[in-house]
Amino acid sequence: MTPEQLRSFCLSFNAVVEEFPFSRHPEVSTFKVLGKIFALTTLDARPLTVNLKCDPADAGRLREGHPELIVPGWHMNKRHWNTVTVDGGLPDRLVRELIEDSYDLVVAGLPRAERLRLDRP
Repeated sequence: MTPEQLRSFCLSFNAVVEEFPFSRHPEVSTFKVLGKIFALTTLDARPLTVNLKCDPADAGRLREGHPELIVPGWHMNKRHWNTVTVDGGLPDRLVRELIEDSYDLVVAGLPRAERLRLDRP
């Protein structure tokens, strides 16, 4: 997955915005749904990685299955976040699924009224 594909896919979800909130690291992109981060990346980094929220039950399994490509989330809660290398080692389909899962987990944590605004009860 290229940086452009990563950005485009993250922005394809309902109510997502890209922001650059870190003054000390202006190159870091965050993708947010209703103010909550579901993906965090530096699009010009090599290798290209993205931090994604993950169900704790799945996080360990993913890390074991792809030990060099999926690791505990860098600078994030290691139980709930993975850092995923997305520039070729993993199938793009899996990367897209992990991004979508991250989005869905964040949306599931939103108040019901906000979920309804997104058409996701």
